[in-house]
Amino acid sequence: MSKLDNHLVIMAGGVGSRFWPMSTPECPKQFIDVFGTGRTFIQMTVDRFKGVVLPENIWVVTSVKYKDIVKEQLPEVPESNILLEPCRRNTAPCIAYVSWRIKAKNPKANIVVAPSDHLVTDVVEFQRVINTALQFVSETDSIVTLGMKPTRPETGYGYIQANSYEPSLRNKEIFRVDSFKEKPDLATAKRYIQDKEYFWNSGIFVWNVSTIVNALRIYLPDVNDIFEALLPIYGTAKEQEIIDKEFPKCENISIDYAVLEKADEIFVMPASFGWSDVGTWGSLHTIAKADDYKNNMIGQDIRLYETQNCVIHTTQEKRVVIQGLDGYIVAEKDNTLLICKLSEEQRIKEFSAE
Repeated sequence: MSKLDNHLVIMAGGVGSRFWPMSTPECPKQFIDVFGTGRTFIQMTVDRFKGVVLPENIWVVTSVKYKDIVKEQLPEVPESNILLEPCRRNTAPCIAYVSWRIKAKNPKANIVVAPSDHLVTDVVEFQRVINTALQFVSETDSIVTLGMKPTRPETGYGYIQANSYEPSLRNKEIFRVDSFKEKPDLATAKRYIQDKEYFWNSGIFVWNVSTIVNALRIYLPDVNDIFEALLPIYGTAKEQEIIDKEFPKCENISIDYAVLEKADEIFVMPASFGWSDVGTWGSLHTIAKADDYKNNMIGQDIRLYETQNCVIHTTQEKRVVIQGLDGYIVAEKDNTLLICKLSEEQRIKEFSAE
């Protein structure tokens, strides 16, 4: 396997605003610096692939309205590798488009598909796992998913059930997938973590470009035919105009439903590299650095008194002083300040809509 054949696809079209007021439909989660490190989620995603994928082999699929922010945050990615969706159609059309686009450039490409807004804390182990999976798919007609070893009965993630008693003959770290499970209730999640066959579904996929386009031909032919027919225009001045016309014709369906739950050669590589999708303020509270009173403070000058179990994200204020809070979110962005109970976080959508 040559590194020249390694490609990274970052899916960055989401419009989520669960970190409101920091994230908004105009600047969603993948483009914000949640941890106060100076790097946004999408920048950290690219960072962890350094040494695995060359910059010219990084692809970003995003909404047309995020083109400028992607160019600003990822100057190392060629502009021609920023593919623009004119509308949202879930992950299967997104992957079909970029897969045929890559195949037009490199028919031997091995591809990692990754979300743009997840956290990985052990980058060394992450790169080892990715390289192992890339080697596996370069030698087989297989699709590999990364399954995270669960550390708690999480109801916010889907699960992968593996046949963990029969590892692949080619690599004993990789197992055939028995089934994909929807997000469970708490009782089911507790049962899953007692069973070594169940792993969190990370949404990270690895495959050879020929493997995925052949699977799309079989399991999602109507969508596949659209993008396969466009091979002559990829990389030309006509590409965006024709994509704008054809993309809305695609079925709105995820790659999981369209392909992964139907195909035969589906494998999972269990891994543990400090992964989280950091989907809520509450999840940030569980993973970010905390003081002795379980407060997460992200900002320049935050002073807390008689305060515990809080998330304070105030990077624009010169000084923030808080007294007497227990279990709250305090977050600001531009002209908006949020003060909300962590237990009531699900109501943030109500606040942001007003």
